[in-house]
Amino acid sequence: MLRIDILTVVPELLESPLSHSIPERAVKKGLVEIHVHNLRKYGLGPRLTVDDYSYGGDAGMVMMVEPVFRYIQELSSQRHYDEIIYMAPDGEILDQGIANELSLKENIIILCGHYKGIDERIREHLVTREISVGNFVVSGGEIPAALLADSIIRLVPGVLNDETSALSDSFQDGLVSPPVYTRPVEFNGWRVPDILLSGNPKLIRAWQDEQSIQRTRERRPELLK
Repeated sequence: MLRIDILTVVPELLESPLSHSIPERAVKKGLVEIHVHNLRKYGLGPRLTVDDYSYGGDAGMVMMVEPVFRYIQELSSQRHYDEIIYMAPDGEILDQGIANELSLKENIIILCGHYKGIDERIREHLVTREISVGNFVVSGGEIPAALLADSIIRLVPGVLNDETSALSDSFQDGLVSPPVYTRPVEFNGWRVPDILLSGNPKLIRAWQDEQSIQRTRERRPELLK
C-alpha cells in the first residue's frame, strides 16, 4: 500500500482535491493512505510560528527549519520513507516517468513550501528529491503537491476500474493521446471518423498510433526528440 504524508502550513488547501474522485476511491479501497499534517503542530512560541524574516534582509518570510525537522523526525520514527520530496520551483520538472517511478514506492513525504521559500538547510539535509510542476511560481506548494499526489495515486494497481486506462494515458509511451469520441455518431454535422466504427481492432489501433504521432509532432514536438 502507498502512503503519502503531506506537510503544509495551509492544510485546508489540500482537503478538497484529495478527498474526491480517484484519490477518494483509492483511499476507500484501502490501496492508498493520504495524511495531511499541519506544520504548526511544531510551530514555535505561543503563536506557533513557522516562518521568520530572512537573513540578508530580502523581502518575504522564510519557513523555519525547526518545525519541518521535528515533523519529519516524528514521521520517520514510525516508518522508513522512500522519498522526502520538496515542491520546488527549481526542482526537476514533473513528468509521467517520475509519476510512474513514485507510484512504486511505499512511503512518501511531500513538503509544501510557502511564503518566500524554506530554509536552505531543509533542502540540504532533509529533502531527498525536489520536484516542480512547471517554470512558474504559485502562492505555495499545496496545489503542486495535490497534482503530484494525484498523478501518483491513479497509477497504483487497482485504483482505476479499468487498469489499462492509465497505460493509454498521454505521455505513457512518450506521445500524446489520440483523439477520442463517444455517442452520438453524428452531432451538428460533426461525425465520428468511420475507422472507429469499423469494428476492426487492428485498423483502429493503427489509426490511433498514427494520430498520436501526428498530434505529438504538431503540439509537443520536443517529445519526439
